[in-house]
Amino acid sequence: MTTPEQVPQLFQNGFWQQPTTRRWIVVGVVLIVLFVLGFFTVTNELLLHSSHVLEGADWMGYAICHRITERSFTINGRQFPLCARCTGMYLGVALILLLVFLSGRTRRSELPPLPLLLILLGLIGLMGIDGLNSYSHFFPNAPHLYTPQNWLRLLTGMGTGVAMGLLILPVLAQTLWRNASVVGVITSGRELFLILFLAGLLVLLILSNRPTILYVLALGSTVGLLFIVASLNTIILLVITRRDGRAESRLETAVPMLIGLIFAIIELSTISILRLLLTGTMTGFPGL
Repeated sequence: MTTPEQVPQLFQNGFWQQPTTRRWIVVGVVLIVLFVLGFFTVTNELLLHSSHVLEGADWMGYAICHRITERSFTINGRQFPLCARCTGMYLGVALILLLVFLSGRTRRSELPPLPLLLILLGLIGLMGIDGLNSYSHFFPNAPHLYTPQNWLRLLTGMGTGVAMGLLILPVLAQTLWRNASVVGVITSGRELFLILFLAGLLVLLILSNRPTILYVLALGSTVGLLFIVASLNTIILLVITRRDGRAESRLETAVPMLIGLIFAIIELSTISILRLLLTGTMTGFPGL
């Protein structure tokens, strides 16, 4: 492990340092492709409701999300792959992944400072409160604090997703890299505030109900889901095989991450198959 004094200048600058041109190009090309694909998909009703891309995202989301129609956003009448809360959670994870990638912090292996950790735990707690209140509405006579709203599910889910991303990425970096940077993935309240500001913008973009934007963000939430499961698989795989902390280049991280991703797809697909066999529906649960 390196000390903060030994970390390259790239990792010592502020969170919003200028990333490499190559990273911006990669992200820019991906976003352009997604927006073009989204535009042609959402402007064709037949294509929208038979999109193989969205159907694949549905299949991944079905493994971990209730997908109750009333608790989900829609794209021109087509249900999101994930419910409102799960959309926020995994879109928050995708946001952190994107910011860490663009800012060159993929090797940072320390959790945020304790005060920031407490704030992140508070965000998770808020989602827990909103989730319990929402769940109570399945039982007409159960007490509840307020009427659940999808925008609240989305907002509290987004806060939890940000926390999840900021917690899992340092652990993943520590597990992957031989020379991981002993620096927090974020180090100040200002950085967290900027992240939460961007997360708030994503919430507003979903609430804007712009079909092409909704398409891109729906797929973004699926990316966040796959990343979380793949990361957990990678960490477990490397620890069990005692190959953690060995990578010295990005190429050396690709193989374990790819294996983790393949296992994630297999795991989620297996759960989805079993659930479909048991319930017979891709949306919600019979009787709810």
